[in-house]
Amino acid sequence: MHIVYIWLNNPDNQDDRKLFEESLDKFLKTSKYAKTNFVGNPAGTDREVVDNSYTYAIVVTFSSREEQDLYQKEEAHLLFIKEASPLWNKVQIYDAVGID
Repeated sequence: MHIVYIWLNNPDNQDDRKLFEESLDKFLKTSKYAKTNFVGNPAGTDREVVDNSYTYAIVVTFSSREEQDLYQKEEAHLLFIKEASPLWNKVQIYDAVGID
C-alpha cells in the first residue's frame, strides 16, 4: 500500500481543489501499476490521536513491490507530480506491506 497525505497551499480555494482533483483523476485512470485506489478528505473525527490537518488522503495498492518501484517512475505519476505539486506545500507518505 502507498498511503499519501497531501496538504494544499490554499485548501479553501475551490479552483485549486478542482485542478488538483482533475490531475489526480487523470493520473489514477492512466496509471499502469496502481491496482486499487481510494481518495478522501479528513473525516473530521475529534480524537487526540487523529490528524485532520491534511487536505487529501490517497491510498494506492500494487500487485508487487516491483510494480510499486515501476509506478514511481511511470509517465502518468511523474506528470501528476509536475501538474499538481505547485498546488501543495506538504506531502507525507507511508508505504506498507501486508503481514502473513
